[in-house]
Amino acid sequence: MIERNQELADFLRRARSQVDPGRTGLPADGRVRRVPGLRREEVAMLAQVSADYYTRLEQGRPISPSPSIVDAIARALDLDEAGRKHLRDLIGAERSVRRSRRPTSVQRPRHGLLQLLDSLDGVPALLLGRRTDVLATNALGRALLADFDAMPAKDRNYARWMFLADDARELLVDWDLQARAVVENLRLDVGRDPHDPATEALIGQLTIASPEFAAWWREHRVFERTYGDKRFRHPVVGELTLHYESLTLPGDAEQTLFLYTAEVGTAHRDALDLLASWALSASGRARRTPSAQEGTASIPLGPATRDR
Repeated sequence: MIERNQELADFLRRARSQVDPGRTGLPADGRVRRVPGLRREEVAMLAQVSADYYTRLEQGRPISPSPSIVDAIARALDLDEAGRKHLRDLIGAERSVRRSRRPTSVQRPRHGLLQLLDSLDGVPALLLGRRTDVLATNALGRALLADFDAMPAKDRNYARWMFLADDARELLVDWDLQARAVVENLRLDVGRDPHDPATEALIGQLTIASPEFAAWWREHRVFERTYGDKRFRHPVVGELTLHYESLTLPGDAEQTLFLYTAEVGTAHRDALDLLASWALSASGRARRTPSAQEGTASIPLGPATRDR
């Protein structure tokens, strides 16, 4: 039995449905459109390939289009850079020899990188790996978001926190926008490695536990977070808006460092400085507090998460 590339088939169908036929320059043929977007033969015409060839590609059949054909299809579907990258990844996964279902290697941040995070006293920092696993945070990052270090290792995942922790919804003013971006970024991970068991398990868990995740996952949209603003309603310092930049690390393209900053002289920077002072004070109190084994729990550095 021929194994089909279902991820590719689903992405092409949904991308085709989102194209406005009136903006393609195709001549009107007078036929009634029963579904939104382009017909298969119209995509083929715009990409200058045969309708049969494009149909087989959209069905996920094991064919290997050249880079020029992939680019032509991406233009026909009006894909942005993230969409083009996802399309190339999905087709590349089909070209490669299908790997056995084996656990991927554990990601570990470099010691020097951990030192760098700890040295960023006034900048919240978060290091994400594959499938948004949280590999490391600094003290201010934990104070801003959540104390991922205190969670069980299997729960240290940004997407899991976003959808399953009540505090994430309370903390992020525009939770729906941020959560949708997480789903769309996770789609890029699946395109790069569609047979990773840990990623499949995470998606299955979130699909069952979160109706929002399930609905957005079905849309098969992709988005690559590089920079932007996030609005917080923090329980310690109140409302603040921070700018974030994401940096892909040289030598390990599967690790991304997120840094949060605020412009000097603004109320947002004042709130961030106050949070840094609070985190430093809380850290000192925690070090002086007896451990839980001695009968007293330590003071948390950030909002505690609680699964629903």
